[in-house]
Amino acid sequence: MMRDGRYRGGWRLVIPLLLWFAYASPAASAEPMAYATNEKSDDVSIIDTTTNSVVRTIPVGKRPRGVAISPDGQYAYISNGNSDDISVIETATGKVVETWPAGVDPEGVALSPDGARLYAVNENGGTVTVINTKTGTVIATIEVQVEPESIAISPNGKIAYVSNETSNTISVIDTLALKVVATISVAKNPRGIAFSPDGKLAYVTSEQAEPGVLSVINVAKRKVVKTIQVGERPVGVVVTRDGRRLYVAHGRTNAVYVIDARTLTITTKIPVGQRAWYLALTPDEQRLYVACGRSDAVSVIDVATEKVIATVPVGKMPFAVAIQQ
Repeated sequence: MMRDGRYRGGWRLVIPLLLWFAYASPAASAEPMAYATNEKSDDVSIIDTTTNSVVRTIPVGKRPRGVAISPDGQYAYISNGNSDDISVIETATGKVVETWPAGVDPEGVALSPDGARLYAVNENGGTVTVINTKTGTVIATIEVQVEPESIAISPNGKIAYVSNETSNTISVIDTLALKVVATISVAKNPRGIAFSPDGKLAYVTSEQAEPGVLSVINVAKRKVVKTIQVGERPVGVVVTRDGRRLYVAHGRTNAVYVIDARTLTITTKIPVGQRAWYLALTPDEQRLYVACGRSDAVSVIDVATEKVIATVPVGKMPFAVAIQQ
């Protein structure tokens, strides 16, 4: 009888603890979490994509901008431009567990497909810093061109594209040799980059072209094969898994344009918050999350209806968003 009583009393203590952990842990939700970097408040907002609400705010370094999540979903890597480092967030606990040096002014970040390497673009340094994610050590520093902004890795992991804003070029990096092997001229002030799922094409936005431009690059030929006019100040671009649709965020138009990738025609213009920068799709591709800097919010788009279904207040000046896959 005493043993039964002890068990009953124990469960009265355990059950509230289990409930607390379920609500407190960012990993508790069945849906993936979205991580939004807030460059003016020096923190990261974790958004539960089930409820479209912020469940945790994590202080990081100074002026966080880029964000990438490991393929296994266990870590989020945040580039801090004004503290010259990377904050490593453990997604299960929502805590910064490591801080790595990452060159001068790291901005855009991307991971190799296996998650073994993190590539951080150094905007003021004109370089790309390559970090071993197991050790947190720098394994290479690659010189690119003037004012690099963002980076994308090809689906097969063999090449990386870096957008150089002031040079109006894309630097092509061989990820095995860890060196630049080609330079591709594009329209003025390239920013966002995305590869097609088969890796044959790359899409690049040019923010200061008048009007804004989306360039299509033939990866094998290393040249622009098509350009289309889009809205004002295009920045972020993502591609659906089937390669049929593109989503481009526009900072001055305050909208996301939906583009048919086969015909390269704009099919829809979706109004969002002010100064839309970078964006990310949920794993099921049913929703699109857009960082809207001047609104201090993330706009959530229902992909099927092509309408904003939620506006999530975050920190000050959200720049980028990534979602656990």
